[in-house]
Amino acid sequence: MGAAQRPAEPAGTEWPARLHVVTGKGGTGKTSVAAALALALAAGGRRTLLVEVEGRQGIAQLFDADPFPYAEQHLTDAADGGEVRALAVDAEEALLEYLDMFYKLGGAGRALRKLGAIDFATTIAPGLRDVLLTGKVKEATTRTLGQRRAYDAVVLDAPPTGRIARFLNVTAETARLARVGPIKTQSEGVAALLRSPMTAVHVVTLLEEMPVQETVDAITDFTSLGFPVGRIIVNAARPPAPVGSTVTAAELTAGLLAAGLPADDETVSGLATEARDQSVRRELEDSLRTDLAELGLPLVELPLLPDGVDRAGLDRLAAALVRAA
Repeated sequence: MGAAQRPAEPAGTEWPARLHVVTGKGGTGKTSVAAALALALAAGGRRTLLVEVEGRQGIAQLFDADPFPYAEQHLTDAADGGEVRALAVDAEEALLEYLDMFYKLGGAGRALRKLGAIDFATTIAPGLRDVLLTGKVKEATTRTLGQRRAYDAVVLDAPPTGRIARFLNVTAETARLARVGPIKTQSEGVAALLRSPMTAVHVVTLLEEMPVQETVDAITDFTSLGFPVGRIIVNAARPPAPVGSTVTAAELTAGLLAAGLPADDETVSGLATEARDQSVRRELEDSLRTDLAELGLPLVELPLLPDGVDRAGLDRLAAALVRAA
């Protein structure tokens, strides 16, 4: 699909950023949410890029695809003619690209890889790895084709909340330490993009105590470091508990008998215990929902997918994100 055929603006006035950084505690489904967001932002004939930087090939696994090379490639079509492309950023390949771009090393850079110099460099200077990864994301976000951006939006499946602040801030630290040269220039450019209105950092959580606490901590860090926080995305959410939802033993007995099922004391007692446990759980979820709302940020709730995260499930999540715009 040619660039001239795509709309000029990203989908949804409430998703105005061009770079969407998606983080969350491990196990909250941030990769699935990042993929669904890429689908949502591509709807209507737009083109988005879904990027991962952790070397897990999580996107390929999610879409049941072969591992991605270090190259942008078609991942899937989105609603109404949109396209999602994918990129798995590799630090070593990004360094080779960097050496060729700024120092014209080309084949010499590949020779350095054979000697192990690139692995050595990224090991003794761990921050360099993150500078290279975020630098590639910045390049894709700001790349132009003629008079247009190459992508209407870029979605980054970022490291989890425990590491995200350091990952995003490493370019600012590198820019401060590097006095001159391409590394300083690139680091300053990335740091500026990540703190600009072009970027939004979204945090994925579950209505569980540890993920919610990590969400609160991460948002505090983002605010202190100057990163623009987008939305809190509650994944696998159930609706708030209805008022007066407590079930009595008599009601359970009547319900079982009406359904033609055994209503002996053991069965009723077991169901009553389960009902109490569920009630306590729903009360906790409602309390955590209130804690998140008190942060004063836009809150999006995505439904629990009983059948797991397949393509139909991703489309359902994408539709919910579109409605949230």
